[in-house]
Amino acid sequence: MLGICRGRRKFLAASLSLLCIPAITWIYLFSGSFEDGKPVSLSPLESQAHSPRYTASSQRERESLEVRMREVEEENRALRRQLSLAQGRAPSHRRGNHSKTYSMEEGTGDSENLRAGIVAGNSSECGQQPVVEKCETIHVAIVCAGYNASRDVVTLVKSVLFHRRNPLHFHLIADSIAEQILATLFQTWMVPAVRVDFYNADELKSEVSWIPNKHYSGIYGLMKLVLTKTLPANLERVIVLDTDITFATDIAELWAVFHKFKGQQVLGLVENQSDWYLGNLWKNHRPWPALGRGYNTGVILLLLDKLRKMKWEQMWRLTAERELMGMLSTSLADQDIFNAVIKQNPFLVYQLPCFWNVQLSDHTRSEQCYRDVSDLKVIHWNSPKKLRVKNKHVEFFRNLYLTFLEYDGNLLRRELFGCPSEADVNSENKQLSELDEDDLCYEFRRERFTVHRTHLYFLHYEYEPAADSTDVTLVAQLSMDRLQMLEAICKHWEGPISLALYLSDAEAQQFLRYAQGSEVLMSRHNVGYHIVYKEGQFYPVNLLRNVAMKHISTPYMFLSDIDFLPMYGLYEYLRKSVIQLDLANTKKAMIVPAFETLRYRLSFPKSKAELLSMLDMGTLFTFRYHVWTKGHAPTNFAKWRTATTPYRVEWEADFEPYVVVRRDCPEYDRRFVGFGWNKVAHIMELDVQEYEFIVLPNAYMIHMPHAPSFDITKFRSNKQYRICLKTLKEEFQQDMSRRYGFAALKYLTAENNS
Repeated sequence: MLGICRGRRKFLAASLSLLCIPAITWIYLFSGSFEDGKPVSLSPLESQAHSPRYTASSQRERESLEVRMREVEEENRALRRQLSLAQGRAPSHRRGNHSKTYSMEEGTGDSENLRAGIVAGNSSECGQQPVVEKCETIHVAIVCAGYNASRDVVTLVKSVLFHRRNPLHFHLIADSIAEQILATLFQTWMVPAVRVDFYNADELKSEVSWIPNKHYSGIYGLMKLVLTKTLPANLERVIVLDTDITFATDIAELWAVFHKFKGQQVLGLVENQSDWYLGNLWKNHRPWPALGRGYNTGVILLLLDKLRKMKWEQMWRLTAERELMGMLSTSLADQDIFNAVIKQNPFLVYQLPCFWNVQLSDHTRSEQCYRDVSDLKVIHWNSPKKLRVKNKHVEFFRNLYLTFLEYDGNLLRRELFGCPSEADVNSENKQLSELDEDDLCYEFRRERFTVHRTHLYFLHYEYEPAADSTDVTLVAQLSMDRLQMLEAICKHWEGPISLALYLSDAEAQQFLRYAQGSEVLMSRHNVGYHIVYKEGQFYPVNLLRNVAMKHISTPYMFLSDIDFLPMYGLYEYLRKSVIQLDLANTKKAMIVPAFETLRYRLSFPKSKAELLSMLDMGTLFTFRYHVWTKGHAPTNFAKWRTATTPYRVEWEADFEPYVVVRRDCPEYDRRFVGFGWNKVAHIMELDVQEYEFIVLPNAYMIHMPHAPSFDITKFRSNKQYRICLKTLKEEFQQDMSRRYGFAALKYLTAENNS
């Protein structure tokens, strides 16, 4: 009993300290902030001199007061933390009296009232709770459509994840393109305590298509208006963000602002920082009606439950219909309509401090929203110029954006300790836990189960397969050191291409700049670039091939490598061969004979006759003739020299030709990484599934020279690497025997005889 009383006395003392120190502080500051009976402003955003009597000494006094104020505020925060700890140890039956308190930001005149409310609350309550509950889920809605916007969303999400301490639920209103890209990205990203739901933007078009819109965002720029109908009926509040937003703080701080809304306030918005709605930008400029400078809708806090009760849908529709009679179209998409509604109903809006949406378009007042880096909360690149916008501090903002653009997304897979998470739907951790870490080949085995973050269609892709069902896609994979091959391949192959690129986040941006600066690559919209982000110590060659194979839209695919240039006209020749050999109804693998040159500059042969002449002169060789004859010997190059019709060859040990097959052929085996047996195992699987190998008499491809890859160097120099590869080969053959039974026995025999 005595212990409980002592505990209560300590708790009461802490409470009194918490109440008294702020009061003493403000008395001290109040008395110190007068000069000759006149108040001196302490606001960091007000001008420094309000009268001629302002001197350097008064400036120093003011700075000293500000420093002291910050010190006292730090002491207060420390006391609150101690108090919350004491509160956590208090008897459980008292916890029901606690209520949340929220951070104090300057807003629509509610700061003083809220501050008074908190002080009053402290007199009867035991202490303060965090700004947002530790494990409270924060809901974020984003409208996203197309390839470019999908890339922008990734950078936005990175900035949010970097600062966040709470579970997140993203609601993505996306078209079919963005949904395919982002669904795969989040599925392979596997960030703990993040949930993503998609809503079909194409189904919402009819809701807003009647509104003429001149904004570059098109019809998707109007879809924030229908979020009350689109999002789940039980969702009460949501933060709505444009894709060109970068966060510089924890999004929970913004979520906490919801609790400052009063009365009928249902929209949290930052004032527009340009003069657009003032109508003075140019002669005869006639913007939509707005309250004062109007509001920017790049960041919106929506109280969905109240908006639904207010019949928001009817409200904005009536307003839009009325204004369109005179305006004819919107210039700033949903923002014009939001402002017109607010003009008629100003009570709906809670004005957020401008640091929650620092707008970096030309000729804005954004510089008045911050005085120091620590003031920044949200940066909005709301100019069509994006990073090229004019601003005094644009270099700083650009560097902040580039930091997240190139930040390693794998580092954001952080657990939120103490928060219950949903059941782990991904089996990677379970499979990895079953591996023996003491196994000398552990790293090889681990790679088979590693899930690599994947961004499909990194650049714009647009292609409809040929109607005659003979179309063929060239499939290949590469890393940054083979980027120079892309233009040459595009010149040699006019058909569709599917490429998997193994890059870091920073390298992905280098590739983007390279591609955007290339006339050859930018003129081709039938090349799908799929980024598989780096993770682990091995090059996951067969995973990359599988990614590229999976995302083709043609019935057939040419399984190539990035170091090979196909002969001119090969695309059309293969389409004719598909018909000739009836690939649609038979299990055939058409072999394209492979050759190589040791010369970096090669006059590429225009015909088979020219190629044979170069073979005879020693300018060209059959592929790997000097180092790995077995890989392509079954192609029977001697017969190919004089062949005029396709001919069949039999599988032999270590055969690894480049083939054209139907898109439903088996995938590559992921256990083989880096150098060695990655294609051999695939050809073996085709053979056991009774594919016929048919050599095409008038087709060829030439391997271009390059420096040895890092993986082949490891294979040659590392004995353990070779031992592990041999072990994986044996395990693969055993798996083949289990899956295919007697039909797979010949591979064990062939391996023993080779």
